[in-house]
Amino acid sequence: MTPTTAPVPSRSVRMPTAASLAASAAAVDGVLSRADLAAWLEDRRRAQAQRVERIPFAELDGWAFDDLTGDLRHRSGRFFSVHGLRVSSDFGPVPAWEQPIINQPEIGILGIALRDFDGIPHLLMQAKSEPGNVNGVQLSPTVQATKSNYMRVHGGSEVPYLDFFRRPELGSVVADVLQSEQGSWFLRKRNRNMIIAVGPEVEAGEDFAWLTLGQVNALLREENLVNMDARTVLSCLPDWQTQAVEALHSNADIRSWITRRRAEHEVRVTAIGLAKTGGWNMGDTEVAHERGQHFSIVAVDVASARREVRAWSQPLLKPHGTGLTALFVRRLRGVPHVLLRARAEPGFVSVVELGPTLQCTPENYAHLPAGLQPAYLDEVLARRAGAVYDVKLSEEGGRFLHAQNDYVVIEIDDDLPLVSDEFRWVSLRQVDELLRYDHHLNVQARTLIAAWRSL
Repeated sequence: MTPTTAPVPSRSVRMPTAASLAASAAAVDGVLSRADLAAWLEDRRRAQAQRVERIPFAELDGWAFDDLTGDLRHRSGRFFSVHGLRVSSDFGPVPAWEQPIINQPEIGILGIALRDFDGIPHLLMQAKSEPGNVNGVQLSPTVQATKSNYMRVHGGSEVPYLDFFRRPELGSVVADVLQSEQGSWFLRKRNRNMIIAVGPEVEAGEDFAWLTLGQVNALLREENLVNMDARTVLSCLPDWQTQAVEALHSNADIRSWITRRRAEHEVRVTAIGLAKTGGWNMGDTEVAHERGQHFSIVAVDVASARREVRAWSQPLLKPHGTGLTALFVRRLRGVPHVLLRARAEPGFVSVVELGPTLQCTPENYAHLPAGLQPAYLDEVLARRAGAVYDVKLSEEGGRFLHAQNDYVVIEIDDDLPLVSDEFRWVSLRQVDELLRYDHHLNVQARTLIAAWRSL
């Protein structure tokens, strides 16, 4: 069947087992060999050549600043908007600030189809070019679409394979959970992360390929290749490696700790007009912080030969500096644990989600004294040379322009004192359980969990 053909329920859907997922993770070749995969990616890069140019805000088509508030909106009232936010928080070194933020209240779909080939599960991955990507094409989920996109507000073509995720009864649900995105850049943004097992009638379209988990994991170790949306869905894949063994803290203790942090942290947010956002300057080509830190809001014009719409313009958030996001891993009682932090960010639905050990852009803290630097920054820098994973990865290219983080996993074997009650050692089995439910691990932590599993 072709990607746009209306699907019919399959009578031969094979759900993945722990043994089959382990076999898929070990398979370096599958429907495509390693050489075939490399050739396919290169062919998609040529086919999806894309032009992205910075433009003044006045040249945006369909977007305009509101005369009263200064908020940047699309004329349809859909997609997303950029407005100002006033924040007061007891988390972090700065108790109050104002900032622009992306408001996209729609719940999009990020979904990966999974199909059995001779007992080996394969993932249907898409080669997709986004305007904010540093390198054009990256490996994406089967479906990556906002509600405005799949409802075709832009007037573009249909989203391939969408029906399997809007009507999951057409296959078998492996994972289906609401997850957040960057809580410092998005206001209460959520996506439905889904993995659906499908039958042999589902074939790969032109920009799609069936890959083993081992092939995807290998690509995850390459710079800026597996995109953020694919990584967050991969993190929701049930982990076949973890065993039900004793952890440092009981499941009840971990849940109680999360609930207590959510009850005790305070984050108050108030929407304000973008034109009234203190510390930010609105120019012809960017909305920028007065110290040149954090990020800017810019405008781009895009032409693409392989998207639902061939040409458009839009705002993007452009970060300043490369982020450093790190996870400490340690065996406690013989069981792998990760050091997570309960983070309170202004855009979170539930006030607090669990983030990695370290999550920061060091340049944004350069003006602060040593006592206000991020916890464990010095330890990460001192131990980084021995990291088992250290790869630069892009964030979501549909909303961010050239946003990158250095994702680092460091295995330690010595005592590391917890600097506050915001940190806990959580077993990988407990992480796997938390990922079955909404809004427990933030998007940066989910990337690092996917990265750790890829090793």
